[in-house]
Amino acid sequence: MLEAQLAFLNRLLESPSPSGYETPVQDQVRGFCEQFCDRVQTDWLGNVMATVNPGGAPRIMLDGHCDQIGLLVKHIDDAGFLRVSAIGGWDPQMLVGQRMQVWTTDGPVCGAIARKPIHLLTPDERKQIPEIKDLWIDIGARDRTQAAERVRIGDPVTLELGSRTLSNGLLCGPGMDNRVGVWVVMSALKQIAGGAPHAEVVAVSSVQEEVGLRGARTSAFNIDPQLGIAVDVTHATDCPTIDCNEHGEIRLGQGPVLVRGPNANPVMFQRICELAEQHDVPLQINALSKPAANDGNAIQVSRAGVATAIVAIPNRYMHSPVEVVSLDDLENAAKIIAEFCVAIDDQSDFTP
Repeated sequence: MLEAQLAFLNRLLESPSPSGYETPVQDQVRGFCEQFCDRVQTDWLGNVMATVNPGGAPRIMLDGHCDQIGLLVKHIDDAGFLRVSAIGGWDPQMLVGQRMQVWTTDGPVCGAIARKPIHLLTPDERKQIPEIKDLWIDIGARDRTQAAERVRIGDPVTLELGSRTLSNGLLCGPGMDNRVGVWVVMSALKQIAGGAPHAEVVAVSSVQEEVGLRGARTSAFNIDPQLGIAVDVTHATDCPTIDCNEHGEIRLGQGPVLVRGPNANPVMFQRICELAEQHDVPLQINALSKPAANDGNAIQVSRAGVATAIVAIPNRYMHSPVEVVSLDDLENAAKIIAEFCVAIDDQSDFTP
């Protein structure tokens, strides 16, 4: 990955964006897209829509949701500890022992989530799985008054942000779901801008996917595309305890995943496969027998219906502090999406 591309990805991973509080990461997206796009807009929900070749045909929407799971401050107790509720789907066990960041109007406040030391746990307590309502964030405050001087009810909370490089071009950290999707669609758009497309291509950094596909639904209605490609993460199955018989064989570094099933237009699926072979882009195929739990679901059924494809990035340990992805998969996802968008013109027919 080129240094400038990696720098953009790192800026995305270092910017907070729990659902409903996506402004910091959207600022990074706008700054990147304004360098090469014909138009960059932000709607009142917070979706950033970057357009190349306005007026072209057909109109293609590329979507990557920028929001991440997080927490929300619900209460400050008398001792100054923060009680929280979940934004999105958490396994509470992932939170115990983590460094946290509370995002206030005056900047981040560092905190920690832990629990009673093992020495003090009863045998029954050691077997219990905590719920989020049982956890608290310690920001070091002496009491409620001191905590309330820094933190307000409704402030969002994330895991401590950032990433680390592992062997073989792997990247590890929180928020890969779905900063990598944003990176892919915006990097693809930059390639498309240099490729003389016939189509109008609108790449969206959409908000609030983790709480109901909300940004994709509103932005798809606004853009009114004929074609849509949603980019999100999917479960890598190349680690212990995951059954490939149930979830398919998906490996890091073996290429992005192209979804096949009722949420995918079969003509688009076949065309992307042909272009991947033509341009030597590795692809993995996974079957999805029900409506997707990502933005591809909302895009496909917008207005009168949109021919939709889902391109997914293999991700180990999803919704955890240590999500792992391959940089090669990101680059190949951006490349095949760009090749598809440049190859399409107003004579292309995606009728099944």
